[in-house]
Parts: sequence; structure tokens; C-alpha cells
Amino acid sequence: MTNKENNYEGLPRYPESYWLDSVERPEFPPLTDHKETDVVIVGGGITGITTGYLLSKEGYKVSILDGDRIFNGTTGHTTAKVTAQHNLIYDELIEHFGVDFARTYYEANMHACGFIRDFIEEHGLDCDYEEKDAILYATKEKSVSKLEKEFKAYEKLGIPGELADSISINVKAKKALIMKKQAQFHPLKYVLKLVDEFIANGGVIYENSTAVDIMTKSETGQRLTVETAEGATITGNYVLSCSHFPFYESEGYYFSRLSPERSYIIAAKGNTEELDAMYLSVDQPDRSIRTVKINGENYLLIIGDSHKTGQGEPMMKHYENLKTFGEEAFQITDIPYRWSAQDLYTLDKVPYIGPISTNHTDILVATGFRKWGMSSSTVSAFILRDYVLGVDSPEMEIFSPDRFDMDPSLKKFLKENINVAKYMIKGKLEPTDKRPEEVEIDEGCTITVNGSRAGAYRDFEGKLHVVDTTCKHMGCEVEWNNGERTWDCPCHGSRYTYDGEVIEGPAEYPLDRIDPEEKLS
Repeated sequence: MTNKENNYEGLPRYPESYWLDSVERPEFPPLTDHKETDVVIVGGGITGITTGYLLSKEGYKVSILDGDRIFNGTTGHTTAKVTAQHNLIYDELIEHFGVDFARTYYEANMHACGFIRDFIEEHGLDCDYEEKDAILYATKEKSVSKLEKEFKAYEKLGIPGELADSISINVKAKKALIMKKQAQFHPLKYVLKLVDEFIANGGVIYENSTAVDIMTKSETGQRLTVETAEGATITGNYVLSCSHFPFYESEGYYFSRLSPERSYIIAAKGNTEELDAMYLSVDQPDRSIRTVKINGENYLLIIGDSHKTGQGEPMMKHYENLKTFGEEAFQITDIPYRWSAQDLYTLDKVPYIGPISTNHTDILVATGFRKWGMSSSTVSAFILRDYVLGVDSPEMEIFSPDRFDMDPSLKKFLKENINVAKYMIKGKLEPTDKRPEEVEIDEGCTITVNGSRAGAYRDFEGKLHVVDTTCKHMGCEVEWNNGERTWDCPCHGSRYTYDGEVIEGPAEYPLDRIDPEEKLS
């Protein structure tokens, strides 16, 4: 039986991204020995691929390393809205940083959206690109004033938009804010063409090559050398970390400056007749809605229920919440796909793009896109390209990872790291859930192995998979995610398969496996 036929309460048995399921991806070999290049890019998602494409057009020899398959990370699990309407952001940017900062942020993102549109038109791509308005809506009275303040920020910045008292979908909205002429598309059909162009320009891609460290110029005496977990190396003049979470942190301490959140997506058949735009609620629980073409028919993408990675209620509950919302608002009847995504938040909601630290200006990073990876990744690509070219731009200053604004950065920094400390202690003290023999089919939980905490999952064939639950990043205890069948770290967002393989960083090495035939208690 297929995933679609094995439904749990109307939801697919396994999470699967429609984007990944609907395209054929080329395969690339791993890095197995030593290579030389001009620029090493770590991360084969839209950020790394776009940056590689732009640099290869400039004549640079560029190599991209990915620890898995290209697009398997956030790019393959995105909502794929091409927009500069990044929730309620512009009033906040003006308040904290000023009008010029906010305008530069907007213009950079609109330039990125325009690049995506122009590239699609230039190459005649069939990637379901549709121009749509982006609409924020408030369901609670307290948020109406927030939308009104955001609209005033639009007026200050010259952003085309308008306030509305209602929306066309079956949701009780008290006020809405419209940003005109944004877009949506199939992200992987777009990025696959970027890959083709990158390869045609002489670019090289290595898959299943996990970058774990950099030998800096002070260590090598010459150029930067990236080392992989598999023992291979590649040398270049620049290293660009486009791997979602920076694989190399130097003095940047990004684990303390980034907050990981998960959100959930279902693709569903339902009433799409009145869905003429892309919608996002500004209240909790968050709900994002857009259409998508599946086999030529309009489906809904319903997204939301965001929460800190590894924290909160059982993860399957979030999918159920989206299903209930879809039934009430759009009369959904069929859900062929469900999947989730992980996003990183910076201290001030603005991405970190640029030198990873003041001491390493030849190692660059792009991270912290929140949920706006389509435009932010393209903004990053242009900034990273310009750094390598030695071209200055106003975007470099506002996105610089070196910035630290006392308000709101300090408050956010303290809050996030108190949260990390809480979960680091909590995980060590939590009692385990069951005895090994009590673990049921398709159940994951904690057990005790020789007096220590361990994680167990029993697959559909009855095999018990046991791992040490201590995260390989900084020693927090991972928690079971029953919606994805993964072990997730509540401290910094590392994620592992049920048998311990790394899915997402900052962890670089798998959880220790425990032989289930050993004496378990």
C-alpha cells in the first residue's frame, strides 16, 4: 500500500513534501579526495545554488557541497511564497533601526523577487509561477492596531498596499493588510534550472559530503580548506556557509543567536474558488494559506502551528490542528501530502548575511531567514556575490552578522539562552517513559539502558531501534517527534532519524546507536 492509502485519521502515514515528490533530481557524486577551487559553498539549497550560479556567471570556479541530496533541507519543504511581506516587520524595523534600514530591507527583498520573476521569464520556465497579492489578516481585536501601524509603515516606505475590512476566504477577519503583486511558485522546478545553468557555467556539486570544519589561512599559510566528515578536503579562497545552520561558527556563537522553529504543512483538496491571494494570520495559532497545482488541479497548502523545535505537545497534533482548520474553512476532503519545515530566527528577525566573524572575512554565512527563504536566499546570494567581487552595497551593513542592537537583541538573547538552559537541565532529569518490551509498533519513547536514558522506536516490522538521546551538538537530551518519527533537540534544533542519523544541524555526527540485543532495563 502507498503512503496515500495508509492514512491516520485522514492524514498520510508518512510525511512527504509535494515539492520533492513531484520532480526528478539529478544525482551528484560525493567528495572523496582533495580538490581545488576558487569558492567553496556549503549547502545545496536555494541559497547555495543561487549564489553558485551568480558567481559562476562572473567566471569563478565554484564547488557546492551538500551533506545529503540537494534540496533535501528547508528548500524542499518551504511554503514557496515569493514576497517581501514578511509578516509584521516594517513598523518594527522602523522603530528599532530607522526608515533607511527598513527601506533597504524592503528594496533588497523586492529586488530578489524581481530576479526570480525575470529568471523564470528569461528561461521560459514552467514552474507554476503566479502573481498574487500577499495578505496579512487579524482575527483578534488586539491585532487590528498592529495592522494599522504596519500600514502606516508601508506608507512611510512607499510600499504599495491597502487596508481592508474583510477577506474573501471563510475566516472571520477583523482587518487585513494587502501587499500588491507578490507571487507563488514551485520552488524546485525553479531551482533545478539554476542547477542546470550553474553546471553549464562550469560549477561542480558534491552530494553526501558533510562539511565539518575549516582550516583557516592562518593554519594553512595559504588558502581555506574545508574538511568533510568522510575525510575529504577542498581548498578555496572563500568559503560560503549556506547550510541553513552555519556548519562552522568561529567566534560567531550562532547557536546562541539563532532560535529554531518548526511549522507544519498539509496539501489538501478543498474549496479554492475564493482563494485569490496568499494569506497569513498575524494571530496565534498562525495560519498561512495558498493554492498549489497538483496534477493540474488546484489544491490548498495550509501551513501553521509553529513552535520551538523539540518542545510542546506531541507533533502529530499540529497536523491534526491544520486538518481541522481546513475542514472548517475550506471543506477539505483529501490530504495527499503532509510535511514540516524548520526555520531559524535571529535575535532581531533580520537575517545574518556576510562575514562569519570580524576575524574571518573570507568565511561568509547566510542564515536566519525566519519563514521567508525564497526572497531572503536570493538577497543572500547577491550580497555574498558582491563580497567575493569586492563590491560594496547598503545591504551589507543592515544584514551584517556583526550587528548587535541592544533593543531588541539583548532581551531576545537572554530569553533564548534561558530557554536552552531550562531544557538542558529538564531533559537530564526527566523520567523515562517505558520498558523496552512495552514499546509498541510505530511508537517512539524514552527507555532506560543500563541505568542511562535512551530513545527507542519500534518500526512496522517489529524491530526496535535504540539510540543514546544525548545530542551530539552540546549535550542536550533529544525528544521524540511522533509526527516525523525523528529525535529533535529542544536546545538548538538538531534533528535525527529514529536510528540516529543527522537530518538537520547544528549537530554534525549521528547519535550513538545501542544494540537492542544488549541487556535493556
